[in-house]
Amino acid sequence: MISEHLLEEPRQRSQAMWRGARGQCPSCGEKHLFRAYLKVSDECPSCGLALSGHQADDAPPYFTIFIVGHIIVPVALVVEKLYSPPLYIHALVFSLLAVLASLISLPIVKGAVVGLQWALRLHGFGATNEDDATAAKS
Repeated sequence: MISEHLLEEPRQRSQAMWRGARGQCPSCGEKHLFRAYLKVSDECPSCGLALSGHQADDAPPYFTIFIVGHIIVPVALVVEKLYSPPLYIHALVFSLLAVLASLISLPIVKGAVVGLQWALRLHGFGATNEDDATAAKS
């Protein structure tokens, strides 16, 4: 027997991730995903989507470290090759750049992860607990 949430209309992953990355509700597109810097709203006031069930956990920091590292390290290597500044300049400049880039990109990445979870109907974004229990027994 096919569960009901598999018969529902598919959700567009790219649109949901793009909306989430911009801090918008992945369902309606209104700007209500976050209530604070990294705190996801309990629900969207526009469409009523319950957002409290998301479980982004360690994915946003992991992806942020991955992205920032792949930007900062090549730039540091180019600066070293071209200018050869003292080590303390490297440490100061690139530590500050890494922290700044991480603080800017972390909410963007977290919003995209929450949008992807909504699009894939993960962690309470689609199936009811009864459907999950039925699928687990099969």
